[in-house]
Amino acid sequence: VQLQASGGGLVQAGGSLRLSCAASGFSLDYQNIAWFRQAPGKEREGVSCISSSDRNEYYADSVRGRLTISRDNAKNTVYLQMNSLRPEDTAVYHCATVQGCGYRRGRYYADGIHYWGKGTQVTVSS
Repeated sequence: VQLQASGGGLVQAGGSLRLSCAASGFSLDYQNIAWFRQAPGKEREGVSCISSSDRNEYYADSVRGRLTISRDNAKNTVYLQMNSLRPEDTAVYHCATVQGCGYRRGRYYADGIHYWGKGTQVTVSS
């Protein structure tokens, strides 16, 4: 059982990247999939999630309007399209299966991490 994020790289501010989260050994069909990021010296931050049941998308305030999460169950892959990137988006991005995600008191949350994937580095230069 494995989750692997890919698609990171070095991009200038304002640029775009598309991250992929591929699963092997299990199906993503019935999983909530969330993206997290961690920058050096900072706490891990949840950025987005797509639910298994209703395919709803959820975003942290810091990325809403710039990042778009999607899933392709046929490819057993979840994507994170990242546009209008900023230097503060620089981090290692991980995908994970989570028990729940959405908005709680107006704030994004994703918790109950089950499978945690290997990350991909995103670096945004100013």
